[in-house]
Amino acid sequence: MEFTRYYLEQVLRKRPYLRQEWCESVLSHPLKTRAQPDGRIQRWGFIAAECKYLRVVTLDDGVTIHNAFFDRDFEPDTQS
Repeated sequence: MEFTRYYLEQVLRKRPYLRQEWCESVLSHPLKTRAQPDGRIQRWGFIAAECKYLRVVTLDDGVTIHNAFFDRDFEPDTQS
């Protein structure tokens, strides 16, 4: 798994509770996937340990993690 400098220096500093295995799980089994206009890819997955949905944003390569956060607005009924 690869990470951007932003993820390593900013995201993990702000969200030290994030676990690599959660991100891996979302990337390998997303509930929803959406491409951003800038080419980055958003994926959502449910993290049972936290009872929350995690959004993981990768670069356009689909592998390098750029951002991750619990998405309070995600609604699984609106999958596309």
